[in-house]
Amino acid sequence: MKVGIYPRYEIRTTRYEMMTKYIFVTGGVLSSLGKGIASASIGTLLKSRRLKISMLKFDPYINVDPGTMSPYQHGEVFVTKDGAETDLDLGHYERFVGIDLSSHNNVTTGGIYSAVIEKERKGEYLGKTIQVVPHITEEIQKRIRKVARKDKAEVVITEIGGTVGDIESLPFLEAIRQFRLREKRENTLFIHLTLLPYISSSAELKTKPTQHSVAKLREIGIQPDLLLCRTQIPLTDEARGKISLFCNVRKEDVIQAIQVENVYEVPLRFDEEGLTRNIIDKLNLSVSRGDLSAWRRWVDKVNNCKKEVAIGVVGKYVKMKDTYKSINEAFVHAGAANGSRVRLVWVEAEEIGEDPGKYLSSVQGILVPGGFGSRGLTGKTKAIQYARQKKIPFLGICLGMHCATVEFARNVAKLKGADTTEFNPKTPYPVIDLLPEQKKIKDKGGTMRLGTYPCRLEKSSFSYQAYRKSVVCERHRHRYEFNNEYRQILAQKGLRATGIFPERNLVEIVEIPDHPWFVAVQFHPEFQSRPGSPHPLFRDFIKAAMK
Repeated sequence: MKVGIYPRYEIRTTRYEMMTKYIFVTGGVLSSLGKGIASASIGTLLKSRRLKISMLKFDPYINVDPGTMSPYQHGEVFVTKDGAETDLDLGHYERFVGIDLSSHNNVTTGGIYSAVIEKERKGEYLGKTIQVVPHITEEIQKRIRKVARKDKAEVVITEIGGTVGDIESLPFLEAIRQFRLREKRENTLFIHLTLLPYISSSAELKTKPTQHSVAKLREIGIQPDLLLCRTQIPLTDEARGKISLFCNVRKEDVIQAIQVENVYEVPLRFDEEGLTRNIIDKLNLSVSRGDLSAWRRWVDKVNNCKKEVAIGVVGKYVKMKDTYKSINEAFVHAGAANGSRVRLVWVEAEEIGEDPGKYLSSVQGILVPGGFGSRGLTGKTKAIQYARQKKIPFLGICLGMHCATVEFARNVAKLKGADTTEFNPKTPYPVIDLLPEQKKIKDKGGTMRLGTYPCRLEKSSFSYQAYRKSVVCERHRHRYEFNNEYRQILAQKGLRATGIFPERNLVEIVEIPDHPWFVAVQFHPEFQSRPGSPHPLFRDFIKAAMK
């Protein structure tokens, strides 16, 4: 694994010499406050102290995983190396903490209940009446310990999804209340993230929502040890004192979480507020001296980029930008590597008609991301045709690769009516199609080609120039594949397959050599981009766009 911006160090093998510590992050007042970023930032701070960190996200919805959920409901589905479809917060964890997570690092209510019901059906509870307490709460606690054991973690940071007061979150909150009783206070820490609204008419921060949120937690039996107070303006000493008094925490345990433009600044701000030292003291951790200098230098580099490049992102969910969270972050990483700020121009695919230049004439590069469903397909295809004909650097991801293949087959290879069978089962030229074994699948959840697969690169390709290696491993999330029956026909016209999954002879990458930079990939490179270690394809895409 690449170390990225973290200093090199040897992971301690004497993990059992110290008991695993557990941090639980909850949220109050309203959703989308940034618990994921806060949890990831805490992981960054503790990793900088040479601690072995693991992360866990509990999601209170009844879906088994977010794989079948609409992006408008849930945002991006982040895919781990082992092929788990998970919450987008796992992307934050991987990027901030620099670790690879797996299926056991994201657990839902649906997953918990499914496991308990399966055990009940097998008779493992020996005829007992199955109840939320103790059976559901014990299954939740079992998942926490599983992460600690499987990842050999010295500290496990667990984010409880949802907002305190939601009925869905109650079993998880009850579980972590019990967890402290069993693991003892010195081995557990409760951190609560709340909002301090700023009322401009009276020019003051309001602490009442935080007071109510903490009161709700205390009703459940959880007294937070630390409060992270999300605020638009600096936290005043008066407000800090008021929160301390009414929420039953020390003043130094009220931590300011001020709004920042660059989320990668959050760990630095928390550290300046004394959060790292506070956590170490409360958990009685034996740690090395912290070193955030590399992280600080990278943040300064991002904040001080002098150049700017505009990239058009043509998708169907552009009004819900959380759908493309990892793509957005991959551009931040790639931009910093090229000394440039990347300005994303979000283009709704459905709005593109016969004149894509109306939306894309001002950009230096075009990206078409993944997605499901036929809505906006024509607009994506028109955008790709525009990029090909105008010699604008192009990167297609998953469905973007399918659209690039269809566009080339229709307009260059002159295969009239060429299409993907995902949207047109009766197409005369199915350049994108299901594999034979996939045609028998009826369930939607967890049945795609998921997780990491190897890809062998052709040395004379854009991709090889980016990766500088012959075989790479990338994460997938798709059902439909490039149809090998048309590989030779399209190659003769100029669309070359330059990346192959060797075991099944499946096309992973297609390129147009007679173009400044035209690459379309079957996989999702954005999932493996990290600060200080940008994904090679995104890095070279931005490099080409800057020319």
